[in-house]
Amino acid sequence: MKLQFRQIESFVKAPDKSARVILVYGPDNGLVRERAAMIGKSVVEDINDPFNVAVLSADGLAEDPARLSDEAGAISMMGGERLIRIEGGSDKITITLKSYLESPVDAALVVVQAGDLSPRSSLRKLCEAGKNAAAVPCYVEDERSVAGLIRERVTEEKMRIEADAVGWLAANISGDRSKVRSELEKLITYKGAEDTTPISLADAQAACGAAGEQSFDDLVYATAGRRSVEALKAYGALMQEGASFVVIVRSLQNHFRRLSMTKAYMQSGMDMDGAMKKLSPPIFFKQAPQFKGQLNGWSLEALDIIIEKLTDLEAQCKQTGAPVETLCGQAILGISKMRG
Repeated sequence: MKLQFRQIESFVKAPDKSARVILVYGPDNGLVRERAAMIGKSVVEDINDPFNVAVLSADGLAEDPARLSDEAGAISMMGGERLIRIEGGSDKITITLKSYLESPVDAALVVVQAGDLSPRSSLRKLCEAGKNAAAVPCYVEDERSVAGLIRERVTEEKMRIEADAVGWLAANISGDRSKVRSELEKLITYKGAEDTTPISLADAQAACGAAGEQSFDDLVYATAGRRSVEALKAYGALMQEGASFVVIVRSLQNHFRRLSMTKAYMQSGMDMDGAMKKLSPPIFFKQAPQFKGQLNGWSLEALDIIIEKLTDLEAQCKQTGAPVETLCGQAILGISKMRG
């Protein structure tokens, strides 16, 4: 089954029992691991349980396809359902899974973890089309999704957080889910349970400032502000830090989409401040002057062209052997020199 975006969270928390094979895939490795673990815990308490859990590699399964049925059909001395975790999922195990799905074991759940799979992937197609399988995508989250995660995690600790702090954090720690979680734990530890005041912007910057120093904001605001030298410098720093090109491209896409959305509101008759208030999460107040300047400097038509270019760039970079670093650098330079 192919899940719609709005179905993903509820499915992860309570997987459809008809799905005996669940593929969890995408460019956000942290989110893939987190969702795969949550799905696994729907059948076992500990996903590392040596009695009820078997961990297989896709390479090993490709060499010995019978291992899947053997592990799924094994009866644990402790009783209960079995969890089969397959790591490094790829198209090389599609035939094995297709055969298994013809007669799956009802008391076993197979969870496959994979990286970013294109729509042409045979493994992804199998799980999206199968009535007893499901595919769960894990894409790099935008600021709105990260803002929701921040509020959720802070609430779990019975803490409160100010809106400015949420906005700054969402803009500065977006990316791989594991990175987001790590930064939030730093912030919670820094604030301390004994402090009953809300987490402020100053708290967030003090605890997570390192995340902001290599900030994607430096890149997106310099690119949209037509400051080519600064944009390339920020891009170089992010590459040295090992930032994923997917995160870089989607950070740019997110920024230009927010500009486009605000510009569209303005063309429909709203004033600039009113249009900006429609954005969620809101623009961090210290970045508002830059954002307003960029709204004045770009036409809606030019913004739409840039968004299309960035979408094409993402597709290009996913092609095997593509010179990713060069393509991204050329796109950032080209956009920062555009007029419109």
